Amino acid sequence: MALNKNNQEAVTREEVKKEKKTREKKKRIRVRLIPIWLRIIIVILLLAASIVLGAMFGYAVMGSGKAKDVFEKSTWIHILDLVEKE
Repeated sequence: MALNKNNQEAVTREEVKKEKKTREKKKRIRVRLIPIWLRIIIVILLLAASIVLGAMFGYAVMGSGKAKDVFEKSTWIHILDLVEKE
């Protein structure tokens, strides 16, 4: 009886291993909630927003100017003149 019991356990273990192998062989189709192309667009938009908000914060808080002055062309011309000073 003990021999028969061990034999049954061995058979069930082998069956479990075979099942796992067949499951691994089957290709699973992965459905993403957010597609890769949308992730790229989101990252680009977040990057642009962080650059704009960082410029506004830096100009208004650190530079003691008005935050919306960052969007004026004359501000950037002045900054470029300071950077490219010869």
